[in-house]
Amino acid sequence: MFRMWGKVFKNNRLEKDTVIVNDNTSMTRTQKVYAALEDICYEFDLEKPMWLESTKMDFLYHSKTRFTNDNFIESIDFDYLEIQIIEED
Repeated sequence: MFRMWGKVFKNNRLEKDTVIVNDNTSMTRTQKVYAALEDICYEFDLEKPMWLESTKMDFLYHSKTRFTNDNFIESIDFDYLEIQIIEED
């Protein structure tokens, strides 16, 4: 089972969060991450953020990263979107 936690923070407070579950065993880890991020963005009504080099490296090392205003084309009304893998097969 693959579970990813998505959280939106504003003024150092958790505004909203969700957990995305993916049981598709035919997908790679990368595909599951992108699919979960897409589901999180759909649920929060956000555009998909861009993966910058620093974002990729944080995610590779910690299975957790933050998407700030720099990662979005449109301006955002929160401080950052954080994603974290909380369970993997």
